[in-house]
Amino acid sequence: MRNPIAIIVISLLMAACGAPDKKAELENLKKQRSELENQITALEEEVAKTDTTVKPEKIIDVTVMSLKASTFKSYIEVQGKVDADENVAISSEMPGTVTKINVKVGDEVSKGQVLAETDSRIVAQQMSDLQTNMDLAKQVYEKQENLWKQKIGTEVQYLQAKTNKESLEKKMGLLQEQSRMSKIISPINGTVDGVNLKLGQAIMPGMNAITVINFSNLKVKAEVAESYASRVKNGNEVLVVFPDMNDSLVSKVHYASRGINALTRTFSVEAFLDNKKEYHPNMVAKLRINDYQSARPGINIPVKYIQKGTNESFVLVNENNKAVKKVITIGKEYKGNAEVTSGLNEGDLLITEGYDQVIEGDKIKESK
Repeated sequence: MRNPIAIIVISLLMAACGAPDKKAELENLKKQRSELENQITALEEEVAKTDTTVKPEKIIDVTVMSLKASTFKSYIEVQGKVDADENVAISSEMPGTVTKINVKVGDEVSKGQVLAETDSRIVAQQMSDLQTNMDLAKQVYEKQENLWKQKIGTEVQYLQAKTNKESLEKKMGLLQEQSRMSKIISPINGTVDGVNLKLGQAIMPGMNAITVINFSNLKVKAEVAESYASRVKNGNEVLVVFPDMNDSLVSKVHYASRGINALTRTFSVEAFLDNKKEYHPNMVAKLRINDYQSARPGINIPVKYIQKGTNESFVLVNENNKAVKKVITIGKEYKGNAEVTSGLNEGDLLITEGYDQVIEGDKIKESK
């Protein structure tokens, strides 16, 4: 084997002596350099086989996630309660003693149905006596009217009979209204949810006697912080969760108040419930109101895999078993997920487990 150093020295001396063929000299040197590189490579391989201090290049095991496009959504979470548009506590309109209860809890009732009655015997007696006087007054009036039409009798007699009849009719109307007020009548169609009466019990106006609820139009109501006023609109999708029932449903905001409560700095939102399940007024519900949705499907990734540089955010992906750095732009974040608006594409292999153990350029291997 020729001595490489001697060859280089000889070549340099020849160049110094001013060899006329520069092109041939250049080709000779390139050939010698190639031979030297081959010799160096061969020697390195031999040394690597015998020298235990030379370590093989490390390959790091990682787990990857193939990225797929999806719609990014974020939500505002508030606590609310179930309410009914028609939830009435009916009381008696006049004092009295309960003489009859016509319904029990759970009964379906209709608007105008008599649910209970109080003692109205005095009113009934007055109506009976008045009815006799009314019948007489009516007969007298009719006779005076006939005579007056025949020009018999005086106008005063006719007017007195007419006035007496009309006065008694008005008194009868008042007694009939008192009779009606002695009854507890349902103002809505619904279900009897509570009966707070007993026979013989004395009741007063304003006392909650019977509760009737229309369960066919229940809704959920909540108060939302003023800071979200510009993001919550009628028609927003809302997920209603019932923790006590371990149940949920998807609805829409049908009403978002435009007025802000001066004390709580909140505004009201309402969403209708379906009639497929049994919900109860005042039941606790959690509302997740969709306040943002990406215009089209894009790449969304867990925030924990995003790393921060000096002036950039980036992730590591697997390209041909090598860790490659991808600088990304982040949009919205929600519940540990981030919307990536640029930098990643569908099908990229995001390094998940082991992302914090590799740097750009490391050789990697996907764990099975």
